[in-house]
Amino acid sequence: MNDPTQLTGRPLVPATVVVERGQVAAFATAVTDTSPVHQRADAAAAAGFAAIPAPPTFTFAARLLAAYDELRPAPPADAVDVTEVISALRAGGGLILHAEQEFTYHAPVLVGAVLTLTGTVDDVRVTTGRDGRSRTFVRLRSEFRDEAGNLVVTEVMTLLHRA
Repeated sequence: MNDPTQLTGRPLVPATVVVERGQVAAFATAVTDTSPVHQRADAAAAAGFAAIPAPPTFTFAARLLAAYDELRPAPPADAVDVTEVISALRAGGGLILHAEQEFTYHAPVLVGAVLTLTGTVDDVRVTTGRDGRSRTFVRLRSEFRDEAGNLVVTEVMTLLHRA
């Protein structure tokens, strides 16, 4: 697909994420979060959590760290993967930036949770900069839900392509 504007409204390929203690601890270390709450069950319990919580932004990396293909729900026929969105932008050359990332937390992400990730290409907007170059903004909205279907995290990622 060479026209990214045709992606608007398309669903993203879903995923199932298993939140495991080792991944949470490693992620906390990687983002230099030294809180014992993300490492030890006793510290998490003392802080009022039912299990070890993942640090903020963990869900962004969870697609790579904790998604298991054999658990993935069947994607809708018109679903696109984020890599396909990026490929559509790259087809015209230029520069792609991860321009913005928003997180809305509805509940803590806890070790032991199995989350289903779904999303859509919310919007694709093309503008022209003062330099005359085309800029394409792609907004992707993702939702993480627990096994009961409760919304846990909403993420909105904006990609920017400058031709």
